[in-house]
Amino acid sequence: MNWTPLHDRLHRTFRQQPLLPKNRRILIAVSGGQDSLCLAKLLLDLRSKWHWQLGIVHCDHRWREDSAANAEFVERLAKSWELPYYQKTAIAAVKTEAAARQWRYETFGQLALEFGYSIVVTGHTQSDRAETLLYNLMRGAGADGLQSLTQIRSLIAGVHLVRPLLDITRRQTGEFCREQQLSIWDDCTNRDLHYARNRIRRELIPYLQTHFNPGVEANLAKTAELLRADVDYLESQARELLDKVIAGNSTVLPLYLDRSLLQKAPLALQRRACRQVLAAILPSAPTFDLIEKFVALIAAPNKSRTDPFPGGAIAEVDGNWIAIR
Repeated sequence: MNWTPLHDRLHRTFRQQPLLPKNRRILIAVSGGQDSLCLAKLLLDLRSKWHWQLGIVHCDHRWREDSAANAEFVERLAKSWELPYYQKTAIAAVKTEAAARQWRYETFGQLALEFGYSIVVTGHTQSDRAETLLYNLMRGAGADGLQSLTQIRSLIAGVHLVRPLLDITRRQTGEFCREQQLSIWDDCTNRDLHYARNRIRRELIPYLQTHFNPGVEANLAKTAELLRADVDYLESQARELLDKVIAGNSTVLPLYLDRSLLQKAPLALQRRACRQVLAAILPSAPTFDLIEKFVALIAAPNKSRTDPFPGGAIAEVDGNWIAIR
């Protein structure tokens, strides 16, 4: 093994942060691209120091003619490294980036549980974090969306998703793959400018680097990290507020919320508390408009009500309470 500055950097990161503790079974998501190959090789080289049991997982979305060949490429790589290999192929071609991401993460969680892995790792980088912030900003996302690419989060009960490379750029993963002579699978969809993320990566970020700030990727990633801490704090405060505001079970209708306590809270906590309530009772994630309709009831006249939420529930002002039935 050729010990590089990237090996040293990741090793020190794991000593400072409990991202990948010793003796864990870790499933590495490998697409065949430079970021996932860089991550897999780094973890393989560090395995003896941390006593991990590693495996490789690959998802075939069936949205490219060469997707089966791509999967075979990753399987051969896993065999050459003598690592267990797991593959899932979509029954039908996944049509959108969002649908592909959801299916992929569900698959990772299911396979991890089935084969006894407690951690799934992906090769997302600092560059991905910057691009995600810009993508979600243009979609009108709040702080939650802007910091959505975090180092660690729950994937499914008993399994965590970890992104160890969020402090490393795509340029660095490319250099590492060249130094280690790793063959990279060329995914032609990464050059398709019909995808918004590709336009951000290939056009917007280079433009910002050239005309505004060469360090824009690192600065955007720092912003995402700052927002992550803010969001964690506000979410915990909103949960504490709800514990005081809600009468009875917080997920079973009818629900009753004390308006007088909500009226004393800052608007930021009102919104988050209302979003948490709606997220618990609605069949899908609440939109900004739905949350604002709910928040408006905090100061609305008696008997004011919303139109039906998805699923049929209605919120109404009932004296000092907001009732959801």
